[in-house]
Amino acid sequence: MILEIADIHIKPGTQVEFEAAIEKGVRDVIPKATGFMGYKINKGVESPDRYVLMIYWQTLENHTVDFRQSPAFQAWRALVGPYFAAPPVVEHFELLSKSA
Repeated sequence: MILEIADIHIKPGTQVEFEAAIEKGVRDVIPKATGFMGYKINKGVESPDRYVLMIYWQTLENHTVDFRQSPAFQAWRALVGPYFAAPPVVEHFELLSKSA
């Protein structure tokens, strides 16, 4: 399993609209992608314009190829992209260990 972490900074004052858009995207768009396994969205406490989106994929290629090269990616970016203050920083991680 691969964990995608997207560190997202949005334009100040757009939290309500962005939160509706990101919820729609993770509910209606991304789950249709090959290899999608789930997600979490965290909102910054000290930085209310910052969000961390975590998406679980079966393989790295499910995100970097299957999703990113699909029409679903364009639909995703059309929903959330207008709120970005800067492009998100996206990295991928493999599980090293976890608690029981």
